[in-house]
Amino acid sequence: MPRARSLLPLFALPLLLAASDAPQPLSAKAQKELAGRTAGAPVSCVQLRRIQSTRIVDETAIIYKESSRRWYVNQPDGGRCALLRPNRVLITHTNTSQLCGNDLVTIAEPTSPITYGACGLGEFVPYTK
Repeated sequence: MPRARSLLPLFALPLLLAASDAPQPLSAKAQKELAGRTAGAPVSCVQLRRIQSTRIVDETAIIYKESSRRWYVNQPDGGRCALLRPNRVLITHTNTSQLCGNDLVTIAEPTSPITYGACGLGEFVPYTK
């Protein structure tokens, strides 16, 4: 029986690692921005041609507005990307017509060639009104 007990931590490790990959809660600022909207099931990708505007809320959330009724919220890098600031812009490079989780977005200054680095996108959660 001592051998079975020593294997228990090995079986628990993948569960702990998977739990740490879950997105962190949205910030109070992001939650306030989404007040009155209902979250739907996350999707892996969004069609770029349908996105009317993009806005960085803070380091926990990017809002991709498809229409006044449907917004997609993305939490990059597992819930927090310290490079994101509301006064910065996102530069997106993709070889398809979709923007997907795990795509990288470069963070830059809007009026200069300065870039700060990149963040990996997460899943897109639709919020509807």
